Formats: sequence, C-alpha cells, structure tokens
Amino acid sequence: MIRATGLTLRRGTKVLLDEAEFVVNPGERVGIVGKNGAGKSTLFSLLQGKLDADAGSLLIPAGWRIASVEQEISHNDMPAREFVIDGDTHLRALQAERAATPDSDGHRIAELESALVEADAWSAPSRAEQLLAGLGFAPAQWMNPVKSFSGGWQMRLALARALMAPSELLLLDEPTNHLDLDAMLWLERWLGAYQGTVLLISHDTEFLDAVAKAILHFDQAKLLRYKGGYEDFLTQRAERLRQTRLAWDRQTREAARLQGFIDRFKAKATKAKQAQSRVKALARMEVLAPLQAESGIDIRIPEPTSMPDPLLVLDKVSTGYQNEDGGSRRILSDVQLMVRGGARIGVLGVNGAGKSTLIKTLADELPVLAGERRASKGLEIGYFAQHQLDMLDPESTPLQHLLRLAPQVREQELRNYLGGFGFSGDTVNSPIAPMSGGEKARLALSLIVWQKPNLLLLDEPSNHLDVDTREALATALAEFAGSVLLVSHDRHLLRTTVDSFWIVADGAVQEFDGDLEDYRDWLAERSATARAEARSDAQAAAPESATVDRKTQRRQEAEERQRLAILRKPLDARLKKIETDMEAAGKRLQALDALIADAEFYSDARREERLKVLEEHGELSKRHGLLEEQWLEIQEELEALSAD
Repeated sequence: MIRATGLTLRRGTKVLLDEAEFVVNPGERVGIVGKNGAGKSTLFSLLQGKLDADAGSLLIPAGWRIASVEQEISHNDMPAREFVIDGDTHLRALQAERAATPDSDGHRIAELESALVEADAWSAPSRAEQLLAGLGFAPAQWMNPVKSFSGGWQMRLALARALMAPSELLLLDEPTNHLDLDAMLWLERWLGAYQGTVLLISHDTEFLDAVAKAILHFDQAKLLRYKGGYEDFLTQRAERLRQTRLAWDRQTREAARLQGFIDRFKAKATKAKQAQSRVKALARMEVLAPLQAESGIDIRIPEPTSMPDPLLVLDKVSTGYQNEDGGSRRILSDVQLMVRGGARIGVLGVNGAGKSTLIKTLADELPVLAGERRASKGLEIGYFAQHQLDMLDPESTPLQHLLRLAPQVREQELRNYLGGFGFSGDTVNSPIAPMSGGEKARLALSLIVWQKPNLLLLDEPSNHLDVDTREALATALAEFAGSVLLVSHDRHLLRTTVDSFWIVADGAVQEFDGDLEDYRDWLAERSATARAEARSDAQAAAPESATVDRKTQRRQEAEERQRLAILRKPLDARLKKIETDMEAAGKRLQALDALIADAEFYSDARREERLKVLEEHGELSKRHGLLEEQWLEIQEELEALSAD
C-alpha cells in the first residue's frame, strides 16, 4: 500500500501539505481533488521520485512499477504504434538484447525467447492498436509519424503509451483534457478493468465519479479521505460543512437564491428529456450550495441589455478554411440552423468533426464559403475560444485588463466584479504570467461576460478550471438570461446548462432529440455500424475462396453454430440478468424523478427527505450507468463472436 506519515510539502514559501497522513490500498482507484495550486501535481512528482518531501515520509512498495503520461513528446519521426509500444520499456529492453545476442549463444537466446513470451511480445502490436483505436485513432493513422499529429492528438498518444506500460501504480493528471466523449467512455471502461492502483487528478466530475472509488481532498494543507466516488465526496463534504456551520448565513442565502431559480426554471421547463435532466442537475445544486459558498468563487453573468429573437441564423451555410493556394477546404456543408433568444444548446461530436469550426462561424471568426449567416440587430456575442488564454497580456494584471474595457468605471466596482471570479486582495494587481491555467481562464471569462453579451459561444470553457470554479460556472450559466452554445466534454456542465443538443458529424450539423445517455447510445450504434461496414468492405475486397463441397460446408456451418451457441450461452444469461436489474433500477428512478419534479418536494419541511431521496437517486443513477456499461460490453462481446 501507499502510506504517508507526517508528510509536509512546500512550494517556495507556500505550504501545500502540513503533516498530512493518508493510505491508498492496492487496487484502489482514488481521485485527487483540490483547488488550482493546492499541490495535486506536486504530489504526483513526489510519488515519482522527482522531488523530496520537506518532512515526514511517503512509502510505496519497492517492487511497484509506476506509469504516468509524459508531458513532453520526443521521437517525433517514430510511427504512432511503435511510439505506444515503447511505453513497455521492459519489452523493448528484451527485444534490443535479443537483437544484439549472437546466434551462437543458444542458451541466452532460449532465455530471452522465454522472457519475450512472458512479456507478451507477440501481442504487443495488437495491444497498442487496441489502445489507439479506443482513443480515437483510425487504422490508417496507426503508422503515421508522431510529428504529423496535432498537440492534442500527441497527448492522446502519450496517454496510450502510459496505458501500454505494465504497472502496479498508474498516475493520471487530467487525462480527459484532449478526449472527446467517445474516448472518455472508452477510458472509463479501460480503467475499470485495470488491475493495479490508480491515482487520478481530474476536474471532469462525471469522469471522476465513474472511475474513482475513494477521494483524497486537499483541505487546509491536509489530505482528507472520503469513501465512494465524487458525488459521494460532495455529499459527505457538504454535510460536514453544514454540521460545523461554516459560513452558515452565507450558505443559507446561497441555497435560497439557487432554490428560487430552480423553482422558476421548473415552472417553465418542458417535458423534453433533456429539460427534465437539467431539472435534476439543478436540484443537485441546492444540496451542494454550501460547497460553492465556501469556495469563495461566485460568478455572476450580467443580464443582457436586449434579447432579439432569433439571434442568429445559418441558412444553407458551408464553412471551413482558406488554403494557401487561394482555394478552400470545406469542413461543414449545407448547415441550416437558428439560434433563438434564450436557447441553451450543447454541441456534441467527436474531436475533429467540426465543433470548433461551427462555433467560429457563428462568432464570425471564419468566413462563410456558401450560404448566408444572418445576425439580428442588437446581437452581442461573447466568444470563449480554446486559445483564449493566449490573448491575455502576461505582464498586465487582472485589474488592468478590465480597466481597458471599462476605463470610466470606478475601481472599487471593478474590484468587486473580479472578486466574484476569485481575484481578491493583492491578486487583482499581480501580473498574470505566473498564474495557473485555471486562473487565466477565469480572467478571460470575466472579460468576456463583462460586456453583457446576449449570446455566449463557449468552446471548452472549463478545460483549465478546478472543480469549485466549474461548479460556480455551471451555476452562473444556469441562471444566465441570454442564449448559450456550449462545446464541452464536461458532462455535468452540459447537464446543468443546456436544454437541447446539436450533433456535428460527417460534415453536417443536425438537431438531436435526446439527452447525453441517448448520445452515448447513438455513438455505440454508430461505432457498431462502422465496424460492420468495414467488415463488409473487407469481405468484398477479398478474393473468392475455393469452392467447397456443399455437404462439407453445411456440416462446417452447423459446427460453427453449435460452437457459437456454447460461447453465447453464459453471455446471454448475464445479459438477461443485467436487463432485469436495469429495468428494476429504471422503475425506481422514475419514481424518484416524480418526487424530484414535484414542487412540494422542495419545501423546508421535507429537507431531510429531500437529502435522502437525492442521495438514493445519485447512487441508483450511478448503478444504472454501470449496468448500462456492462450491457454494452456484453453486446460488444456478442458482436465479436458473430464477427469471428
């Protein structure tokens, strides 16, 4: 096990941990959470032996192999698959020694061949290809050089390389930052099957909740352990804060404010699936209001001055990029969409499908290649791009940035405004160059919403934000009176802030009538269809086999059917059991949903009942999700049998 005793860590003059103690048992999957700058990545450096503790001890079993994601990628000319296989350094060392051993040394060759078999050398290429496929690389890309991929895709390669390495301890620092939803779901399943110990830093709360079975929280220079996933941690921590009555008056006011908003939203929410999903996500906010109050971050987005309807129309638009030779490369074609006043839309699609291209076109950052973009008079866009942080002046302070936008506004008013985004005291006058990515993202967001936009176009706004800031942003966006278009892999942010979805796929954009669970099913069905088409194309391209005697063929087909039936039987039995459990869980969730949708449920008299119901709903939702994942895995096994 990993055991810390009296552990003290400092970074400069700042104390990150002060005589902290914790234990991580073998095989556990533990989430590491805390504010930006709390010391999460520093703890990982300590575990890897890159730095020493200032005091105390951190013990790791001597024989444990540690795998982590490299932040800097070398070997840029190497094919992607070989780069991934290189993660298994023991295998590569054996292969190098085998190549250097002369044929005359038969004894050593025999030893090396045996060691290579134990290291699964012959399956290494297929294992690397499975990792690449799971993380979104097409077969045609597997042998492309590393340098041919963009920075985000190179980080996926680094992740695959870490997963390829045999290890007893896997350290993952924000592994989902460059993943789309499909790859994130695959990684959740992969980590669920991993036999070693996982320590995971992530600001993606749904991913953290799906993977982690315990949480270590940086709190007042200590590491406090909580049982269960991230939602369990939030509930336990919220209750602890309530019991100790930390900032009770402020917490009570925050809970009342959120409750009022939830009641107003419930009154106008339609019965659409996504709207009801949002009602439940907003109800969760009321329970966790004390955590947001304690965080000190209280983002408020100003009311728009006006709200035209519609705000923006794309009429048979084609969009993309101009080539250096004067030509154009179309990414999206024949897009027919309307952004209504008050619309709240989540934009879904795998990486590279064109989500950012769509947002840039709506923001008028990309020219329309065909069709028409019609903006209403009075449209005011607030656009947060993935490169937004690069547009900040590193030598200027937060206050100087805001003064450039509002030179006539009193300094105290600007200070109060920045305080809601976590900039208070001396920080408003500190240069932003040494600030963390999360702090810079908060500043960029504050500058965008200061100008009172009526349409927010947000492209991955939460990538660098810590959990507390993500929760504050979710609350602010939920209450925002204007329109929102959101590209994000943060499922909690999507559930809380949007009422409908658009899907970007195959060069087109279409409205999606469903919620995130339906989108997951859509992805699974799409992947299955693609695999089936690939098999069909491969069969069509293969040369015709020799004619087989009809009687022999019938016998072989019968034997194959019998073999498949034997293999399918236990899978079918498991599938039936899971479907029964899913049906029971689904019925109970429907009953709980009916309670949650009842306005009387939110009265003060039913507070204790509400806490119990929401806790049960969270546990049951998590169980239902796990059952769905198991169902999908068995379906994939059955499909693989049929393919064989």
